[in-house]
Amino acid sequence: MSSERVILGIDPGTVVMGYGVICASGGKFTVVSHGVIHLSKYSDHALKLKVIFEKVTGLLEQYLPDEMAIEAPFYGKNVQSMLKLGRAQGVAIAASLSKSVPYAEYAPRRIKQAVTGNGNASKEQVAAMLKSVLAMKELPELLDASDGLAAALCHGLQNRNGTASGGHASWKAFLSKNPKRKISR
Repeated sequence: MSSERVILGIDPGTVVMGYGVICASGGKFTVVSHGVIHLSKYSDHALKLKVIFEKVTGLLEQYLPDEMAIEAPFYGKNVQSMLKLGRAQGVAIAASLSKSVPYAEYAPRRIKQAVTGNGNASKEQVAAMLKSVLAMKELPELLDASDGLAAALCHGLQNRNGTASGGHASWKAFLSKNPKRKISR
């Protein structure tokens, strides 16, 4: 397995969806690309979902990531907004699966903790730490893009051995490291 990995990070949204692509090599992380997908111009939610699928598929085809990390929806008071956000996340995951790219979900607090050391950090604090850790000359214009980079970096830091499934390349590898978890018949 190559020691270099390309990771696509997604910050799902139905108005603006952020993404970031990083390269992880030998414990170092570099930015490949970042940006946002503007969805506010589409009034129909189903059309937004179609665009999300197409754009994420395009990112997967363009950057050929080894893995994808996506921010899990957080709890909110508005049920309709949460439902729409969950659909957007699901469509992005479906795009990843359609290209056979493994994915991992991370709670917003976990991403903030991995990047800044503080699970309650503000978006601005996360962006400032990304600028430092990823040696960026300037911050992304929109914080949604830095949130996509943060998801990718969190995944890179959490899974340094190159797997998106919790750190094991296969069931055989998992069982060899966890012999007490094997059920004998």
